[in-house]
Amino acid sequence: MSETRLSFKEMCARFDVTPRTLRYYEYIELLQPERAGRSRYFGPREIARMTLIMRGRRFGIKLEDIRQWLLIYEQDGTEAQMRAFIEMADRQYGELQEQKAQLDEAMHELKSLRDKTVNLLKSA
Repeated sequence: MSETRLSFKEMCARFDVTPRTLRYYEYIELLQPERAGRSRYFGPREIARMTLIMRGRRFGIKLEDIRQWLLIYEQDGTEAQMRAFIEMADRQYGELQEQKAQLDEAMHELKSLRDKTVNLLKSA
């Protein structure tokens, strides 16, 4: 039975990240690939972790929060990790709602200013 293992280059391609990003995730201990000489190989565990990292980044979750969350699984198991995720998701959801409100306000103000400028041009 062969396990899925991705090379460094394959991992970058699969997750559409730069080599620099992947090296950084390794540096801050989010990922721990197997090493064979100078080559790195990412097994199922690292692929699953990268999937979670990318999902967290998509939602704007800080890397340190993701790192702590991944550590919870290793130290306390799935249920503790799930509870921590709920707290993290609630916190991030609130931040995203606040950002959305700020964006809505900025968009409304920009449109209003644009419309006023159009009217000034028409009356000139």
